Amino acid sequence: MRILMVEDEVGLADSLRRGLGAEGHWVDVVHDGHRGLESALSGAYDAIVLDVMLPGLSGYEICARLRRLGQWTPVLMLTAKDGEYDEAEGLDAGADDYLSKPFSFVVLLARLRALGRRRGAETTTLQAGDLVLDIAGRLCRRGDQEIELTARELSVLRCLMASTGQAVAKRDILDEVWDSPAETDPNIVEVYVSSLRKKIDAPFGRHAIVTVHGTGYRLAPDGG
Repeated sequence: MRILMVEDEVGLADSLRRGLGAEGHWVDVVHDGHRGLESALSGAYDAIVLDVMLPGLSGYEICARLRRLGQWTPVLMLTAKDGEYDEAEGLDAGADDYLSKPFSFVVLLARLRALGRRRGAETTTLQAGDLVLDIAGRLCRRGDQEIELTARELSVLRCLMASTGQAVAKRDILDEVWDSPAETDPNIVEVYVSSLRKKIDAPFGRHAIVTVHGTGYRLAPDGG
C-alpha cells in the first residue's frame, strides 16, 4: 500500500514509517495540517493515517474537507484523545476508522489492511456538464478532448467542481490548495482562475467559471 502519514510527533512518525516500510508499504510523512491536506488531495494514496492534533489544520478539518471535495481515500485517525465523543467526531468528519494512542503496531497493520480493502469503492471522478475531472488519474477533459493542467490548476478546479455550482470564496480555495494560505496573497487565486479559463473555457467557447463579486467563483455546470 502507498500510505500518507500526517503526524506532528516526529519520533512517532519516523518509527511508524520505518515499521510500515519493513512490512512492504510505501510511506510519505508530513508534519502539519496544511501540507497534509495538500498531499491527501493528490489522490495518490491507498490509505491516510491522520493525527487529530496538528498545527495549521486539525485532523477533523482535513478529513471533513477531503470528503466535501469528493476525495474518499480511506482515513485512519490517530489521537491521544479517547472517549466515545472524540471517536464520534472523527467518524462524523468522514474517517473510516479510529485508533487511540498508545496503540499496538500489530493492530495498526490490521486496521490498514482492512482500509486497503475499501479502496476499490473510492469515488474518483467529478463532472460538470461535459467537463470531467479524474481525481485519481489527475486528468481533465471536456467532451472527448483531454486538457493539460498543472497540479495546482487541477487542485483549484477540483475545489470549484466539488461545490456543485455554489460560490467558493478565494480564502477557501487558498486553504484547500496552498501550503501556507495565511502567508499567501489571495490574488494568486485570480491568476490560476484566469489560467483555467484559458484552458477549459476559451478554446470551447464556454464561460463555466463565473466570478461571484465580493465572494469568489463558482462553476456553472452547463458552462454556457
